Amino acid sequence: MTEQHVVLEGSERPAITDATRVADADAEAPVSVTVTLCGKVVTDDQIPDERREDAEKTKAVLERYGLTVDEVRLQPGSVKASGPVSAMNAAFQTDLGIYHGAEQGELRGREGELKIPAELAGIVTGVFGLDERRVARRAAAQATSTGNGTGFRGSFSPADLEHHYNFPEGQGDGERIGIAEFFPCGYFDDDLRAFCDGHDLPTPQVDVVPLDFDPPRSLGAARQLSPDAEDDTLEVMMDVEIVAGLCPAARIQVYFVPWTQKGWIDLIDQAIADRPVALSISYGLPETDPGLAPAARDEVYKRLEGAARLGITVCVASGDDGAGAQIQDGAAHVSFPSTSEFVLCVGGTSIDSAGREVSWWEAPGRRSGDGGASGGGVSAVVQRPQWQQNIHVDSLNQGAIKGRVVPDVAALAGRPGYDLTFEGRLKPAGGTSAGTPLWAALIARVDAALPAGKRRRFLTPLLYKSDGANSQPLGQAVCRDIAAGHDNRSNPPAVGYPVKAGYDAVTGWGVPDGVALVKGLESV
Repeated sequence: MTEQHVVLEGSERPAITDATRVADADAEAPVSVTVTLCGKVVTDDQIPDERREDAEKTKAVLERYGLTVDEVRLQPGSVKASGPVSAMNAAFQTDLGIYHGAEQGELRGREGELKIPAELAGIVTGVFGLDERRVARRAAAQATSTGNGTGFRGSFSPADLEHHYNFPEGQGDGERIGIAEFFPCGYFDDDLRAFCDGHDLPTPQVDVVPLDFDPPRSLGAARQLSPDAEDDTLEVMMDVEIVAGLCPAARIQVYFVPWTQKGWIDLIDQAIADRPVALSISYGLPETDPGLAPAARDEVYKRLEGAARLGITVCVASGDDGAGAQIQDGAAHVSFPSTSEFVLCVGGTSIDSAGREVSWWEAPGRRSGDGGASGGGVSAVVQRPQWQQNIHVDSLNQGAIKGRVVPDVAALAGRPGYDLTFEGRLKPAGGTSAGTPLWAALIARVDAALPAGKRRRFLTPLLYKSDGANSQPLGQAVCRDIAAGHDNRSNPPAVGYPVKAGYDAVTGWGVPDGVALVKGLESV
């Protein structure tokens, strides 16, 4: 088939780092893609006729190339299609290959730009799923010491967390909470039941939602996926147990997706369809990582904007590698997608030996040195939103833009950790990936306590708005300021963002006071 094609803007992908192309992809091997369409999420579910027409046209063109259209989502606009490598190569003018690298082993990939049939120009904004390289990494750290909580080795139990952060009464009745999990990992029902039983809590309804990845239910099966599957599965159970312990009456949906660009798109599309009050995401990667195509970043951010417009507060971990965000080039970095202005970015704290809650930092300030620190800083990609114009934090990098500042808030990430059950054993853990589901659970509890006219609102910009009582920002009124602790240097960089009174780029407005948050949201 000879047809005119045009370059798909933002689709370029560089060579895969530390991987070598070893063969062409088998022409008959199956591939599934998500093709994204122009347009944004609509809040009234009145899908524009133009979007329906665009979807139909895209479907017809893909089928002409021998692809099968498996699903059409009109909100926010995507088409899922499948077919052999040969058809994908023809439709998108690429050359799929098999690569081998130290981290991922064997994977399918591509390099360069994609092209789409000319008649889809202005309609199709991205094609995701052709390349299987990893673009999601977990923010996670192990708890390393004892504390004054009532959990194992002094870790914080659900009751401790409720008390420490002054949660409003309730168990999340009537609320729906989403949790994002990426390959490779498993999911263990028995651990959740044991955790809830151990804390005298009912076991909540948990829906496992496989989106091109169905998690194994045993550790042996999980280990077949990756040497890291055991640690990754512990992180899954941490997310679920934290939310379950704080909202046992809520409906919890756990989305399992591949760690690809397509995984990110499909995850947020499904959350938009399900409309939880909060979605917890404890994954990310440096926002300037070359492995993430500009079109993918734009499509994820567009979907996060849509989720916010629907009243979904997407909570994203700031990361556990301080100001370096996993890049050791001496400059300061922040993580995707935490820098989107349409998420609530969550940083980390710890309890020091004097019992004070301080910014989280353990030498050398990054996980690769067996430490960790609250991620935070200034975006090099996302401009500072209007509601953050009164935040006076400059980038540590010379000549940088006036970008979005993160995090917005914080919660426990370091010592003494969270009380958890894994493989039938008590095993405390932490990281900003623990504070993130805590905030998602708090948002559900707060939402359930609010009057009908004040519920299901995207939280983040409200935190920067005057609370109406004494003209201070709501975040200052409803969070306990964290004004002590180490800066978030990660060596490199040798200098991090400072911790100070008021808002800072390590702990944001601070840690929550749940009851105060209910009262504050009633007034704005």
